[in-house]
Amino acid sequence: MSVKSIFTRCAGAMAGLLLAASANANLIVNGGFEDNNVATGNWAYFSSASVNGWEGDNIEIWDHYGGVVAPEGNQHAELNAHPFDGSVFSIYQNFATVIGQTYDVSFFYSARVNSNEQFHFSAGTLAALINDHVVGSWKQYTGSFVANSTLSTITFTTYDAGTLGNFLDGVVVTAKANVIESSPLVMLMIGLVGLVLARRKARA
Repeated sequence: MSVKSIFTRCAGAMAGLLLAASANANLIVNGGFEDNNVATGNWAYFSSASVNGWEGDNIEIWDHYGGVVAPEGNQHAELNAHPFDGSVFSIYQNFATVIGQTYDVSFFYSARVNSNEQFHFSAGTLAALINDHVVGSWKQYTGSFVANSTLSTITFTTYDAGTLGNFLDGVVVTAKANVIESSPLVMLMIGLVGLVLARRKARA
């Protein structure tokens, strides 16, 4: 096999790896609710307009308040936010998608007061009622959907009114990559290219 052919195959493998890295990029802005700095051991509420990436009702953000440790980073959100406005709370975020592309969705959730807490969730064509909360323990939801629009929306809406309940963190949406993992042969070719280039440099 010629050096040119080896190099071409290696370039293709590298392009595949770059595609995989791109597919793993989170399409959700501020999915961990870290951008609004809250002092350690405290909580604060913000209008969604002042929380990077999100829209909708108020968002309550905690930083180790009451001994609750976020599963990702230092902060997490509480969907049932302060102050009570007489109705349920809902936050959402729009993100660009490609029609026909599959997207993976995940997020962490936990109960604040009791196991009866629940919220509605949707992302693109995916929808669910999340109702298996546990106080003091985080769970992770995972799912996927196929985009039917160039703009999709992820939404979280509390089931019950009030200001207590439904912790949320680590919201992630990524495009599913159809990339074949690097085979031993590809790795060997990458090594051979490295040897060839090293010898040429040494001769020069």
